[in-house]
Order: sequence, then structure tokens, then C-alpha cells
Amino acid sequence: MPADLASIAEPRFILLAWAAGLSLAGGVVGLARIVGPGFLWLTAGTTGLIGLAGVFSDGAWWARLALLLIVIAAIWAANGPFSGLLMVLAGLGFVIEAGVVGGWLPAISAAAALGGVTGEMMLGHWYLVDPRLPRSALRGLAYAGIAGLAVDGLVLGLAGGMPGGGATLAFWVLLATSIVLMAAVVGALRYPAYSGVMAATGLSYLAVLTTLGAVFLGRALVAGLGPFVS
Repeated sequence: MPADLASIAEPRFILLAWAAGLSLAGGVVGLARIVGPGFLWLTAGTTGLIGLAGVFSDGAWWARLALLLIVIAAIWAANGPFSGLLMVLAGLGFVIEAGVVGGWLPAISAAAALGGVTGEMMLGHWYLVDPRLPRSALRGLAYAGIAGLAVDGLVLGLAGGMPGGGATLAFWVLLATSIVLMAAVVGALRYPAYSGVMAATGLSYLAVLTTLGAVFLGRALVAGLGPFVS
């Protein structure tokens, strides 16, 4: 944890970690050669918008390099493996920048949680366009999201400083709900029909909302920020 706990609750830090996780998720999918350029354009564009807030601070060279790699990855999306490699490198750049801002453990755990859940949601949406795609990548991203959520809860719990009361309870409820939703995603993907992917995608949309809530609220509680902290 950083000496200044307020840094882990900065919107810039959380957006950098989110961009890192989504870029890594999209890059791994691109390297697997299971999607066309459309998915890589969508993922790169979304990553760029999320990570844009992190490039305007003084000395944010890692974030600027990552954004440049994302732009090149989008331009070269027709070459899936090359674009995927650039997105993986961009993800590493974003996570390094997030680590500089708010510490390595909170950055990595947030990137894993947000990247796994958001990547699964976006790839699940793409499966609805082409249901012939294999489901293994969806399961992998769902498992990554579950692991990231569990580790994020552990990191924030061990950091200490969470006050008692309803806000802390709300954090743990959001975190548990996110894990349950992603476990339900894995369960839905076992259903072989097209409706299985539809259900998994719908559940992952909900999981994105609860995961964002857990990541933001947990860090605000640890940092002692917000109207719900006495």
C-alpha cells in the first residue's frame, strides 16, 4: 500500500487500473486469434477512452506510451496477433502508471477484477454476434475476474482502516455479489444452447456495475474518504 492512502481512491488511479485490465484482456483474446478486427477495435477504443484520463498528469509517460500503443493496436487490428501483443504491452504500461500513482498491489488487483469482468462482458457481447466462437476465452476471463475480485477484497481487507457501519457492509455485499454473478456466468456458459451465452452476457453486465461499485467504495473506505466515512 502507498504511504498516502488517498491515492488509491483517486478516479485517475482506478481508471488507469481499469484500462490496464481491459487492455490485457483484449490483448490475450487477440493473441488467441479467435476474433476478428471488430472486437479489437471495440476493445482498443474503449480502453483508450477509459485510460485517457490518466495521460494528462505531469510525468505520466507510461500512460502516454500505453495510449500510443492502443492507437497503433486499433490501426493494426486486422492483424490480430500483432494488435493483441500491442494491447498486452499497453496494459502493462497502464498498470505501471497505476502502480506509480497508488501502489502495486491495489493496481494489480483492481486491474484483474475490472479487466476480467469487463473483458468477459465485451467478449460475451461479441459472441452474440458470432455464436460459433469457442467459449473457453469467456470462461477464462470469468475466472480471472473472480480471482481478481477475491484478491482485491483480500488486499483492501488487509490494508485495514475500514470503518464499521453500513458503508463497509455495502462494500462486502457488492464484492460478494460480483463474485456470485461471475460464478453464475461460468454456470450459464455450461449450457450449450445460444441462450447460455445470452444469460452469461446479461449477468456480466450486472457484474461490471457491482465490481465498479466495490472497487470505488472499498478504496474510499480504506482511504477514509467520502461522506459515508466519519
